[in-house]
Amino acid sequence: MARAYREAKAKRAKRAALLKHVFLIVTSLIMIYPLLWMLASSLKPDNQIFGDLGLWPREFQWQNYWAGWNALPVSFTTFFWNSTVVTVLSVIGNVISCSFAAYAFARLEFSGKTIWFALMMMTLMIPYHVVLIPQYLLFLNLGWVDTYLPLIVPRFLAGDAFFIFLMIQFFRQLPRELDEAAMIDGCSPFKIYWAIIMPLSLPAMATAAIFSFIWTWEDFLGPLVYLNDMEDYTVPLALRSFISSDGVSQYGPMFAMSILSILPIILFFVIFQRLIIRGIAMSGLK
Repeated sequence: MARAYREAKAKRAKRAALLKHVFLIVTSLIMIYPLLWMLASSLKPDNQIFGDLGLWPREFQWQNYWAGWNALPVSFTTFFWNSTVVTVLSVIGNVISCSFAAYAFARLEFSGKTIWFALMMMTLMIPYHVVLIPQYLLFLNLGWVDTYLPLIVPRFLAGDAFFIFLMIQFFRQLPRELDEAAMIDGCSPFKIYWAIIMPLSLPAMATAAIFSFIWTWEDFLGPLVYLNDMEDYTVPLALRSFISSDGVSQYGPMFAMSILSILPIILFFVIFQRLIIRGIAMSGLK
């Protein structure tokens, strides 16, 4: 009886595991279907993209990639370079400034700390569109419109409360004994941050870098508001230029460039994912 019960239990567990894997596979296919459709559309002629329901192209139009790269008055090399400059500087600014602010909230004591922390958290509830017009007027008076400064400078001022809160939660998990031992050795607060807190906080900083990279690389509204010259366009603005107001649009080249535009995000995530795994394996006391 006991043996039969164990065999029946094992069969139920196998069936449950099989159903779970089938469900996960189907769900995964549904989630990646838009990406597969875009990849297939990048290899189809324009007249087959919306008329052909199948994913597999009947004829491969590899020239869509070459045509898309040179379809606009400005080469996509320029657009990728513009996006790279804005994104890299934004990631550096976000990680550095937000980690400084998070370190102050998590490890230092100063007057009004609770009030400033509450105000910082309240900014999470303010939609970006609410402050868009005041920010535009400010940057217009500074003469920064039609430059990259409105897209980069705020990143160096710890203006993203999400990343600050993310790092605060991680900093609070690190043992306070590390700070006390460093202070006994004569370390200043900045030295403690630079030599102890920052090396142990690579997982949080890598996560902030990943999200900052993705959000900045895919940002459409910010460049749309502040950039006017096509030579300064980032990749999202350039992709929008394929859609013509007179109804003549180049969908094949547009999807080809869309595929190329997501490759940096995938590569960036894969590289930093290894850093996160290594960082999680580290112990604070080590």
